[in-house]
Amino acid sequence: MINKQLLTPESIVVIGGSNNIHKPGGSVVRNLINGGYKGVLRIVNPKEDEVQGIMVFHDAKELPPTDLAILVVAARHCPPYVEFLAKEKQVKAFIVISAGFGEETQEGAALEQQMLDSCERYGCALIGPNCIGLLTRTHHSVFTRPIPTLHAKGVDFISGSGATAVFILESAVTKGLPFNSVWSVGNGKQIGIEAVLEYMDEHFDPERDSMVKLLYIENIADPDKLLFHATSLIRKGCRIAAIKAGSSERGSQAASSHTGAIASSDSAVEALFRKAGIVRCFSREELTTVGCIFTLPRFSGKNFAIVTHAGGPGVMLTDALSKGGMNVPKLDGQRAEELKKLLLPGSSVANPIDILATGQPEHMEAAIDFCENQFDEADAIMVIFGTPGLVKVYEVYDVLHRKIQECKKPIFPILPSVSTAGPEVQEFMQKGHVNFSDEVTLATALTQIMRTPEPAEQHVEIMGVDVPRIRRIIDGIDHDGYIEPSLVHELLESAGIPTVPEFVGSNKEEITEFAEQCGYPVVLKVVGPVHKSDVGGVALNIRSKGVLEAEFERMMQIEGATAVMVQKMIKGTELFIGAKYEPRFGHVVLCGLGGIFVEVLKDVSSGLAPLSYAEAESMIKSLRAYKILKGTRGQKGINRKKYAEIIVRLSTLLRFATEIKEMDINPLLADENDVIAVDARIYVKK
Repeated sequence: MINKQLLTPESIVVIGGSNNIHKPGGSVVRNLINGGYKGVLRIVNPKEDEVQGIMVFHDAKELPPTDLAILVVAARHCPPYVEFLAKEKQVKAFIVISAGFGEETQEGAALEQQMLDSCERYGCALIGPNCIGLLTRTHHSVFTRPIPTLHAKGVDFISGSGATAVFILESAVTKGLPFNSVWSVGNGKQIGIEAVLEYMDEHFDPERDSMVKLLYIENIADPDKLLFHATSLIRKGCRIAAIKAGSSERGSQAASSHTGAIASSDSAVEALFRKAGIVRCFSREELTTVGCIFTLPRFSGKNFAIVTHAGGPGVMLTDALSKGGMNVPKLDGQRAEELKKLLLPGSSVANPIDILATGQPEHMEAAIDFCENQFDEADAIMVIFGTPGLVKVYEVYDVLHRKIQECKKPIFPILPSVSTAGPEVQEFMQKGHVNFSDEVTLATALTQIMRTPEPAEQHVEIMGVDVPRIRRIIDGIDHDGYIEPSLVHELLESAGIPTVPEFVGSNKEEITEFAEQCGYPVVLKVVGPVHKSDVGGVALNIRSKGVLEAEFERMMQIEGATAVMVQKMIKGTELFIGAKYEPRFGHVVLCGLGGIFVEVLKDVSSGLAPLSYAEAESMIKSLRAYKILKGTRGQKGINRKKYAEIIVRLSTLLRFATEIKEMDINPLLADENDVIAVDARIYVKK
């Protein structure tokens, strides 16, 4: 629970505060004093009479009632302090900076639980343990540095790691990114990242609160809560970006199917973030760069004008933007000639607009004004200007400051000379601006933002899916494991997913009869082994009875074979849809090119069931192979609408059949008219 005593305490006591500012107890006191805390600050330390100018209580029993307690003592002393202060001194909020709890030992976990029990008993808020503290505009209850610039419209930053939070702050400070609050939740025994988002959502005031939230997450304890409140905040106008660390599958055992081999906890995180509309980042620099972009005015276009005084950075920025699916439109014709007249001879105006190393402040201003007023194709302007040693950089940055305030189009300042023009860059940022010192990092961050969809609708698309029949089929299965092909076919049929005509049997005459009924050519597939291709269990394009019978006899000799499936041979682009159940998250649905491509290229997109049409379409568009699906070089594309519909239908099936723990349809064969499931496997755990 988050309460007013935690956020706006009228009194704070530091248990273990000291004069040694090189230790947490002294450092947190220093930060509280230097941060201008206006309430009553108290210290408990049995060995000191005065700490940093503040009279000290030698024993907690001497304390008057206090709102917030910050504990910086050995772990074993923390539970007794929490119990006593909550019961006897009416303390309603605790920040436990101390380590040595559940993150280390079972004994530490027991101590941690004791503190939580006390806080729950007396209705107290608990941050930590094992954290750097809480930083707000009211009180700087952290023991670390740097302390960033704080104001109401700065970003809210929530971190599951104290040390990482410090490094992210270091990255942010160099960019001029302002903060409203910094939450280090540590072990998050009571208040984790999800709880902080919940509070921010339920108490959101657009006039008062920050519109930007940055997250560093090591463990998603409650995915549903994170999804609900992140989605709600984004719909209220907020923007959220996050790093989720620890998502790799190093050391995991190989899974038994296509889906298991590529689905992972990372896929679940990706799907959750996409569903919520959270911009996913993968490094501190990327997270803080996205945060800086979020502080600029919103824009919806993808076209950029680049104003630079150095050709190389302009070219690299153009390449990075183009790679990310954005545009640097060409400027030519009469307008280009008009701009040339305003710049030095030899300037390039094709876009990037290179005003040359000898360009003066007035030349940069002329280029920006031109992009603002006459370059209609440009949605935003990027300005690269370091120190060539030929102009007074202060004057250039003064012009840039003024243009950012005046122009309607967003301006991205890229000021790379943070060393040789350090004072000038600092003065520019002190005027309330951010700085993107590296143009490629900026373009990468923009790409992540542009590729992040809006929050998805939170409802199940039924659209004729026969839910009662699905439940009858699932309830009738009496074992765990892969289910027989006939049941797979029935489940797909119940979901309205089209399948190719097929027959499964162990009798050669019956197989031959079906093949002749549906017409050659046909396909034979062994039933039993999981990976049919690996054991020679697939025969394509069979055009005669003799070949069919020979292949049937060969396949029945394969180890583990129980039957053979015969299907009508159809052609088309091979697609893949799979799903895997992830504990706490639910079903992660995957899509991409099928056949061997899904395993070799791993070009897949993920979504969290249940899925909407918009989510399915976004998944398809995010594939690297999307150009193939649209059609390229004279080749017709596939029916993407039907592909999206099948993805949605599959997610609905999974919503009502949670016993399905893993499945894949590989391949689906698609052309411009139809998308048909050819082969599927379903693993059930009752």
